[in-house]
Amino acid sequence: MSQIICIIGNKGGTGKTTLSHMLCQGFGLLGQRSACILTDVEREPLLPDGRRYVLADARNPDAMHKVIAKLRSMPSWVGVIDGGGNRSEMDKLISSYADLILLPFRDSHEDMRTVRKDLASFPQAYALPAQWPSNAWQRDAAERNITQLLDPYRSRLLQPTASLSASKMLLQRQIPDSLPTPLGNACRALARQVMAVLEQHQAADLRPQAGTQPAVRLVSSGPTPEAAEAAPTESQQARQVANA
Repeated sequence: MSQIICIIGNKGGTGKTTLSHMLCQGFGLLGQRSACILTDVEREPLLPDGRRYVLADARNPDAMHKVIAKLRSMPSWVGVIDGGGNRSEMDKLISSYADLILLPFRDSHEDMRTVRKDLASFPQAYALPAQWPSNAWQRDAAERNITQLLDPYRSRLLQPTASLSASKMLLQRQIPDSLPTPLGNACRALARQVMAVLEQHQAADLRPQAGTQPAVRLVSSGPTPEAAEAAPTESQQARQVANA
């Protein structure tokens, strides 16, 4: 079964779109098939050429439902829903589809106060420090702010994604033919971290209760020859998601 991740939050300017594309790029570099799902009506769809992931346009609820339904029917895919700022009702809708909720925030009191409220509103969500400073003094200041404002939520804070100007290259309408190595490394690190959280969630969901059998088989024996023959190819699946 596919997994759905949403990147949401009431504060604008926290890097939700950048993180969505970085995460999908990282998945692609690790060999994981993924789709970056656009929901912000103020943003223009990007071109898919040269990307390691599929782009899907879901800027209205009906389109989103179709894209999610298509992804759910495609085993082993990951969908990353790019939310928008200051859209509380849309965040609730988006989160209802998600297996994992990420709430990015930057190193400011305003961002931390907002993400603290969002963490209370979404008890299963994780906060992701984004565009985090690389300067040691600034990192220390950011850590003090976290201690002051987010200490009760430390168990739900992921490792920071450092500020990287090259990440904006993924938001160009047509991405360059080659991307800098530091960007690829950052995308991989983000994807590995999120995959680890997804695996933890899946293990918890599949853990049988005392005296019961697991509801889902943990190890698949693989598709039957008939199923394999009928299954769409990867490129066909990608077109189905993009055109849903």
